Amino acid sequence: MTTTAPSDVRPDPPHSPGAGDGSLAEFGYRQELHRSLGRYASFAAGFSFISVLTTVFQFFAFGYAFGGPVFFWAWPVVLVGQLLVAACFAELAARYPISGAIYQWSSRLSTPSFGWFAGWIMVIGQIVVVAAAALALQMVLPAIWSGFQLIGTDPAPTSPDGAANAALLGVLLLALTTFVNVVDNRVMSLVNRVGVTAEIIGAVLIVVLLLTHSERTPSITFHTEGAAQSGLFGALLVGSFTAAYVMIGFDSAGEMSEETHHPRRTAPRTILTALAAAGLLGGLIVLGGLLAAPSLTDGRLGVDGLSYVLTSSLGDGIGKVLLADVVVAITVATLAIQTAACRMLFSMARDGQLPFSGRLARVNPRTGMPSAPALVVGVLAAALLLLNFASPDAFLAIGTTCIVMLYLAYAMVTGPLLVRRLRGRFSSAGTDETGARLFSLGRWGVPVNALALLYGLLMTVNLAWPRAAVYDPAGGHWYFQWFTVLFLGATLAAGVAFRAYRRRSPAPATAVPETAAA
Repeated sequence: MTTTAPSDVRPDPPHSPGAGDGSLAEFGYRQELHRSLGRYASFAAGFSFISVLTTVFQFFAFGYAFGGPVFFWAWPVVLVGQLLVAACFAELAARYPISGAIYQWSSRLSTPSFGWFAGWIMVIGQIVVVAAAALALQMVLPAIWSGFQLIGTDPAPTSPDGAANAALLGVLLLALTTFVNVVDNRVMSLVNRVGVTAEIIGAVLIVVLLLTHSERTPSITFHTEGAAQSGLFGALLVGSFTAAYVMIGFDSAGEMSEETHHPRRTAPRTILTALAAAGLLGGLIVLGGLLAAPSLTDGRLGVDGLSYVLTSSLGDGIGKVLLADVVVAITVATLAIQTAACRMLFSMARDGQLPFSGRLARVNPRTGMPSAPALVVGVLAAALLLLNFASPDAFLAIGTTCIVMLYLAYAMVTGPLLVRRLRGRFSSAGTDETGARLFSLGRWGVPVNALALLYGLLMTVNLAWPRAAVYDPAGGHWYFQWFTVLFLGATLAAGVAFRAYRRRSPAPATAVPETAAA
């Protein structure tokens, strides 16, 4: 450890051939987290954060309600846009295999201050995502058995009973995932791998069964069935929310780099494969749901979503078995997202960049887990769930806010990366742990990076736009209509206040030497 403050611009570290898993020392850190994850575990980290079953089941009804069948076409657009972002992240994961990926990448591409805000926005967004993922249980458990509706009788997530029950189920799930995130690195990895395997098998089965029970042809995706009240373009913009919610979090494979064997080689590939696999499966599930739905006009598809399609088209028996697999996916997704948030807190605290950094950066040498961040994330996410008791509209507001924050944090990486490319200060040289060249976009770097940044900024604006029909459908609650903007503003204001307070205090210790920092 050192007490040297980070420099304003962090130079790239040397990439020595054959550095192996000990390359963490190049960045001025020592190995504390247990390095025990292989390629499939790295893939599972990214895939489970995306969790195609969790998010598609959670937001399919929303996309259909505002766009009708045509909302399907927003899916490939978002997938291509996110693949552009993922390609940029793959380059960075090969060069900076460090926990706290977004914070570390942004800091090393720009300045520590700018990177701090990227990390701050990202970790707050991740905590909100944990809460939003836990809420997804309400979309599935009561459909399996009415006994899971512990509060009231109406299971609809936006009803008072459904919202309160969603919060209760979410808190119970968070207690479980927090326990797993404290126990042991290997236990967490095992649960994640088993869960992802079950999710992939379940997703493939759902796709096959839905497509073999089709009631109509794919041409229906060119129609709105009367759902697009704001026109076709407006339907696609709002319909893109579903895809945007799903295809996020693929950077988690990079987030776990300090626990992955051969991270310079493994992480870039698993970032891309996790997103591509989730994007393909998710798109097919959406298409299958549209084709197999008993009715497109009875209103149930825009309220109950895919749970209605599975139980109606496949029968209660098969449908409920597949819904049980979705429960597994939701559990593993919540675990993976909480793990990613823990690593972000750990990374920032290790650099002395957060309140109570000494405690948050402490790693249990026996388990290889930073326990304090897991408890902090679990408690804060549970506190956010209490918003659902206050108003059902908070269900959508929470989900939208977290995705906007993650998209903004991503842009705070692709933006500085593009600036460095244009200035000729981003090198593609270097080798991975096997002696092979690092993953690189080569001459495609600038155009891919530019398109990734443009896509990210446009989608951020689209998601955050205060549409009354989306965020305050009942009317009379201006704070819900502007919830995303207000929450983001409050997050930035809190960050500015903390930074101002920190400047008046003695500089904390940091683990990043001025000359070794990247």
